[in-house]
Amino acid sequence: MPVTGTDFVTLATQDIEKARTFYRETLGLEESGQWGEMPAFEFETGNLTIAVMDPSAFGMPFAPSGGSSVVLRVDDFEASRADLESKGVEFVTDTIDSGVCNQAYFKDPDGNVLGIHNRYGPR
Repeated sequence: MPVTGTDFVTLATQDIEKARTFYRETLGLEESGQWGEMPAFEFETGNLTIAVMDPSAFGMPFAPSGGSSVVLRVDDFEASRADLESKGVEFVTDTIDSGVCNQAYFKDPDGNVLGIHNRYGPR
């Protein structure tokens, strides 16, 4: 099975409208579609689609992402962090400086772990 790419990731929500508002307005992501009439919406990040969905509508139990995360690339790390904090986003980590990048993590309204990231040095 030759894999040619990654099309999207799914994140679970218990309140689709609250999640939709968070991803569209707080994070500023473009909403690109809905899965028919189902409680699932897609948001574009530039290279990966995030599908936020209510798993109960698909016969699955709700569970937030737990230890995994979706990390969003930003051009200006400090300005992006300040913007999110001004919108009420609480980071669960301090800024992590790896020597080549800065990153920090926060949670969406359902507890899914997200992050922002900026590479400032060579790989």
